[in-house]
Amino acid sequence: MTRPINVFQILVFSIVFLTACNQSEPKMNHSSDWKLVWADEFEGESLNQENWNRQVVRAGRFNDEWQRYTDSEENAYIDDGKLVLRAIHESKEHGVDQYTSARLNTAGKQNFKYGKIAARIKLPDGEGIWPAFWMLGSNINENGGDTPWPQSGEIDILEFYGSKDPAVVEANIHYADENNEHAMMGAIDYKLPEGKFSDDFHVFELEWTADSLKWMVDGNQYASTPITDEVFSEFHNEYFILLNIAVGGTWAGRPDDTTPFPVHMYVDWIRYYQKGE
Repeated sequence: MTRPINVFQILVFSIVFLTACNQSEPKMNHSSDWKLVWADEFEGESLNQENWNRQVVRAGRFNDEWQRYTDSEENAYIDDGKLVLRAIHESKEHGVDQYTSARLNTAGKQNFKYGKIAARIKLPDGEGIWPAFWMLGSNINENGGDTPWPQSGEIDILEFYGSKDPAVVEANIHYADENNEHAMMGAIDYKLPEGKFSDDFHVFELEWTADSLKWMVDGNQYASTPITDEVFSEFHNEYFILLNIAVGGTWAGRPDDTTPFPVHMYVDWIRYYQKGE
Protein backbone atom coordinates (compact mmCIF):
# COMPACT_ATOMS: atom_id res chain seq x y z
CA MET A 1 0.00 0.00 0.00
CA THR A 2 1.44 3.36 -1.02
CA ARG A 3 1.72 5.84 1.85
CA PRO A 4 1.04 9.54 1.27
CA ILE A 5 4.07 11.82 1.24
CA ASN A 6 4.55 13.58 4.56
CA VAL A 7 5.77 17.05 3.56
CA PHE A 8 6.60 17.95 7.17
CA GLN A 9 8.87 14.89 7.57
CA ILE A 10 10.66 15.71 4.30
CA LEU A 11 11.20 19.28 5.44
CA VAL A 12 12.59 18.18 8.81
CA PHE A 13 14.90 15.65 7.14
CA SER A 14 16.16 18.30 4.70
CA ILE A 15 16.96 20.72 7.52
CA VAL A 16 18.81 18.03 9.50
CA PHE A 17 20.74 16.91 6.40
CA LEU A 18 21.77 20.43 5.43
CA THR A 19 22.79 21.21 9.01
CA ALA A 20 24.98 18.11 9.12
CA CYS A 21 26.59 19.06 5.81
CA ASN A 22 27.31 22.55 7.06
CA GLN A 23 28.92 21.13 10.20
CA SER A 24 31.12 18.70 8.26
CA GLU A 25 32.16 21.28 5.65
CA PRO A 26 32.98 24.50 7.48
CA LYS A 27 32.62 27.71 5.53
CA MET A 28 35.44 29.49 3.78
CA ASN A 29 35.92 33.22 3.32
CA HIS A 30 35.58 32.75 -0.39
CA SER A 31 34.33 34.61 -3.45
CA SER A 32 33.98 33.65 -7.10
CA ASP A 33 37.06 35.59 -8.20
CA TRP A 34 39.35 33.07 -6.45
CA LYS A 35 40.38 30.33 -8.90
CA LEU A 36 41.73 26.98 -7.76
CA VAL A 37 45.22 26.40 -9.25
CA TRP A 38 46.62 23.56 -7.08
CA ALA A 39 45.30 21.08 -4.55
CA ASP A 40 46.05 17.84 -2.79
CA GLU A 41 42.85 16.00 -1.84
CA PHE A 42 44.75 12.96 -0.45
CA GLU A 43 42.65 10.52 -2.45
CA GLY A 44 45.45 8.14 -3.45
CA GLU A 45 46.80 5.14 -1.57
CA SER A 46 50.00 6.90 -0.50
CA LEU A 47 51.49 10.36 -0.10
CA ASN A 48 51.96 12.13 -3.44
CA GLN A 49 55.72 12.42 -3.90
CA GLU A 50 55.27 15.14 -6.51
CA ASN A 51 53.97 17.35 -3.70
CA TRP A 52 55.58 16.26 -0.43
CA ASN A 53 58.93 15.59 1.21
CA ARG A 54 59.22 13.60 4.44
CA GLN A 55 61.81 15.39 6.57
CA VAL A 56 64.18 13.36 8.74
CA VAL A 57 65.30 15.46 11.71
CA ARG A 58 67.05 14.45 14.93
CA ALA A 59 65.37 15.12 18.28
CA GLY A 60 66.14 18.52 19.75
CA ARG A 61 67.18 20.29 16.54
CA PHE A 62 64.27 22.75 16.63
CA ASN A 63 63.02 24.63 19.71
CA ASP A 64 64.30 21.99 22.15
CA GLU A 65 61.57 19.64 20.88
CA TRP A 66 61.60 16.05 22.13
CA GLN A 67 60.48 14.18 19.00
CA ARG A 68 62.54 13.03 16.07
CA TYR A 69 60.99 13.37 12.63
CA THR A 70 61.08 10.24 10.46
CA ASP A 71 60.26 9.26 6.88
CA SER A 72 58.25 6.27 8.13
CA GLU A 73 54.68 5.62 7.07
CA GLU A 74 54.02 4.92 10.74
CA ASN A 75 54.21 8.70 11.22
CA ALA A 76 52.53 9.97 8.03
CA TYR A 77 50.14 8.07 5.76
CA ILE A 78 46.92 8.29 3.77
CA ASP A 79 43.76 6.79 5.25
CA ASP A 80 40.18 7.10 4.00
CA GLY A 81 40.93 10.12 1.80
CA LYS A 82 42.84 11.99 4.49
CA LEU A 83 46.46 12.66 5.31
CA VAL A 84 47.25 11.46 8.83
CA LEU A 85 50.23 12.73 10.81
CA ARG A 86 50.91 10.53 13.84
CA ALA A 87 53.13 11.22 16.86
CA ILE A 88 54.15 8.07 18.73
CA HIS A 89 55.54 7.61 22.24
CA GLU A 90 58.07 4.80 21.95
CA SER A 91 58.79 4.13 25.62
CA LYS A 92 57.40 4.61 29.12
CA GLU A 93 59.78 7.52 29.70
CA HIS A 94 59.02 11.17 28.91
CA GLY A 95 62.07 12.93 27.54
CA VAL A 96 64.14 13.78 24.50
CA ASP A 97 64.16 11.20 21.68
CA GLN A 98 61.37 9.12 23.20
CA TYR A 99 58.89 10.05 20.44
CA THR A 100 58.63 9.91 16.65
CA SER A 101 56.54 12.18 14.48
CA ALA A 102 56.20 13.63 10.96
CA ARG A 103 57.23 16.92 9.39
CA LEU A 104 56.15 17.19 5.75
CA ASN A 105 56.94 19.99 3.32
CA THR A 106 56.55 20.91 -0.34
CA ALA A 107 60.07 22.42 -0.69
CA GLY A 108 61.42 22.15 -4.24
CA LYS A 109 58.14 20.64 -5.44
CA GLN A 110 55.33 23.15 -4.87
CA ASN A 111 56.11 26.82 -4.18
CA PHE A 112 53.62 29.62 -3.62
CA LYS A 113 53.55 33.40 -3.84
CA TYR A 114 50.41 35.41 -3.05
CA GLY A 115 46.93 33.92 -3.26
CA LYS A 116 44.82 31.94 -0.79
CA ILE A 117 46.16 28.86 0.96
CA ALA A 118 43.51 26.80 2.75
CA ALA A 119 43.31 23.43 4.48
CA ARG A 120 40.61 21.43 6.24
CA ILE A 121 42.20 19.97 9.37
CA LYS A 122 41.23 18.16 12.56
CA LEU A 123 43.84 18.91 15.22
CA PRO A 124 45.08 16.71 18.04
CA ASP A 125 45.33 17.90 21.61
CA GLY A 126 47.09 16.80 24.75
CA GLU A 127 49.68 18.23 27.10
CA GLY A 128 52.85 19.22 25.24
CA ILE A 129 51.49 18.59 21.71
CA TRP A 130 52.31 21.26 19.10
CA PRO A 131 50.79 20.76 15.61
CA ALA A 132 51.19 23.40 12.90
CA PHE A 133 50.23 24.33 9.33
CA TRP A 134 52.76 26.91 8.16
CA MET A 135 55.14 28.22 5.49
CA LEU A 136 58.83 29.02 5.09
CA GLY A 137 60.61 31.06 2.44
CA SER A 138 61.75 28.80 -0.39
CA ASN A 139 65.24 30.31 -0.18
CA ILE A 140 65.85 29.05 3.38
CA ASN A 141 69.21 27.31 3.82
CA GLU A 142 67.55 24.50 5.78
CA ASN A 143 66.33 23.10 2.44
CA GLY A 144 69.22 23.93 0.15
CA GLY A 145 68.72 27.67 -0.22
CA ASP A 146 71.16 30.45 0.61
CA THR A 147 69.23 32.42 3.24
CA PRO A 148 69.07 31.68 6.99
CA TRP A 149 65.99 32.01 9.18
CA PRO A 150 64.48 34.53 9.98
CA GLN A 151 65.74 36.42 6.91
CA SER A 152 63.94 33.82 4.79
CA GLY A 153 60.63 34.59 6.52
CA GLU A 154 57.99 32.40 8.16
CA ILE A 155 54.19 32.49 8.01
CA ASP A 156 52.30 30.50 10.66
CA ILE A 157 48.85 29.83 9.22
CA LEU A 158 48.02 27.99 12.42
CA GLU A 159 49.83 26.88 15.52
CA PHE A 160 48.10 24.95 18.28
CA TYR A 161 49.55 24.41 21.74
CA GLY A 162 48.25 21.42 23.67
CA SER A 163 49.45 23.00 26.91
CA LYS A 164 47.18 26.01 26.35
CA ASP A 165 43.46 26.40 25.62
CA PRO A 166 42.25 23.49 23.39
CA ALA A 167 39.79 25.89 21.72
CA VAL A 168 42.51 28.37 20.59
CA VAL A 169 44.81 28.53 17.57
CA GLU A 170 47.37 31.24 16.83
CA ALA A 171 48.58 33.15 13.76
CA ASN A 172 52.01 34.77 13.48
CA ILE A 173 54.84 35.82 11.15
CA HIS A 174 58.61 35.90 11.67
CA TYR A 175 61.10 38.04 9.77
CA ALA A 176 64.29 40.12 10.12
CA ASP A 177 63.93 43.74 11.26
CA GLU A 178 65.95 46.84 10.26
CA ASN A 179 68.88 45.55 12.34
CA ASN A 180 68.67 42.10 10.75
CA GLU A 181 67.40 40.68 14.04
CA HIS A 182 64.45 38.36 14.60
CA ALA A 183 61.11 40.16 14.71
CA MET A 184 57.52 38.96 14.64
CA MET A 185 53.95 40.18 14.40
CA GLY A 186 53.16 38.59 17.75
CA ALA A 187 50.74 35.70 18.13
CA ILE A 188 47.06 36.54 17.55
CA ASP A 189 44.47 34.11 18.91
CA TYR A 190 41.28 32.70 17.48
CA LYS A 191 38.97 30.95 19.94
CA LEU A 192 36.16 28.63 18.88
CA PRO A 193 32.66 29.75 19.94
CA GLU A 194 32.19 26.31 21.47
CA GLY A 195 34.03 23.01 21.76
CA LYS A 196 37.70 22.40 20.99
CA PHE A 197 39.71 21.92 17.81
CA SER A 198 40.12 18.18 18.33
CA ASP A 199 36.34 17.70 18.18
CA ASP A 200 35.95 18.18 14.40
CA PHE A 201 37.48 19.47 11.19
CA HIS A 202 37.91 23.21 10.60
CA VAL A 203 39.04 25.24 7.59
CA PHE A 204 42.15 27.37 8.12
CA GLU A 205 42.95 30.02 5.50
CA LEU A 206 45.68 32.49 4.70
CA GLU A 207 44.87 35.26 2.22
CA TRP A 208 48.17 36.69 0.94
CA THR A 209 48.49 39.72 -1.34
CA ALA A 210 51.25 42.21 -2.11
CA ASP A 211 49.67 44.46 0.53
CA SER A 212 48.71 42.24 3.45
CA LEU A 213 48.30 38.87 5.12
CA LYS A 214 44.91 37.83 6.53
CA TRP A 215 43.97 34.77 8.59
CA MET A 216 40.58 33.03 8.75
CA VAL A 217 39.04 30.07 10.59
CA ASP A 218 35.83 28.67 9.08
CA GLY A 219 35.42 31.89 7.09
CA ASN A 220 35.90 34.20 10.08
CA GLN A 221 38.79 36.64 9.71
CA TYR A 222 40.59 37.18 13.00
CA ALA A 223 44.06 38.53 12.16
CA SER A 224 45.74 40.69 9.53
CA THR A 225 48.95 42.62 9.01
CA PRO A 226 50.22 44.95 6.27
CA ILE A 227 53.41 43.89 4.46
CA THR A 228 54.08 46.93 2.27
CA ASP A 229 56.92 48.34 4.37
CA GLU A 230 60.43 47.49 3.15
CA VAL A 231 61.12 45.57 6.37
CA PHE A 232 58.62 42.93 5.16
CA SER A 233 60.56 42.14 1.98
CA GLU A 234 60.66 38.44 2.98
CA PHE A 235 56.93 38.18 2.30
CA HIS A 236 57.26 39.01 -1.39
CA ASN A 237 59.15 35.84 -2.27
CA GLU A 238 58.05 32.26 -2.87
CA TYR A 239 57.22 30.00 0.08
CA PHE A 240 56.62 26.30 0.61
CA ILE A 241 54.06 24.61 2.90
CA LEU A 242 54.79 22.55 6.02
CA LEU A 243 52.66 20.27 8.21
CA ASN A 244 53.98 18.75 11.42
CA ILE A 245 53.31 17.61 14.96
CA ALA A 246 56.01 18.62 17.43
CA VAL A 247 56.21 17.05 20.88
CA GLY A 248 57.29 19.36 23.68
CA GLY A 249 59.50 22.29 22.86
CA THR A 250 60.34 25.73 24.20
CA TRP A 251 56.85 27.11 23.57
CA ALA A 252 54.65 24.04 23.91
CA GLY A 253 55.34 22.62 27.36
CA ARG A 254 56.07 18.93 27.86
CA PRO A 255 53.91 15.83 27.42
CA ASP A 256 53.06 13.74 30.46
CA ASP A 257 51.03 10.68 31.36
CA THR A 258 47.79 12.52 30.50
CA THR A 259 48.84 12.97 26.83
CA PRO A 260 46.85 10.42 24.77
CA PHE A 261 49.60 8.89 22.58
CA PRO A 262 49.57 8.18 19.76
CA VAL A 263 48.15 11.54 18.70
CA HIS A 264 46.83 12.25 15.21
CA MET A 265 46.44 15.29 12.97
CA TYR A 266 44.01 14.71 10.08
CA VAL A 267 44.18 16.78 6.89
CA ASP A 268 41.21 16.37 4.53
CA TRP A 269 42.62 18.63 1.81
CA ILE A 270 44.95 21.53 1.04
CA ARG A 271 44.08 24.02 -1.74
CA TYR A 272 45.75 27.02 -3.32
CA TYR A 273 43.78 29.74 -5.12
CA GLN A 274 44.76 32.81 -7.09
CA LYS A 275 42.71 35.79 -8.12
CA GLY A 276 41.10 35.34 -11.51
CA GLU A 277 41.65 37.74 -14.38
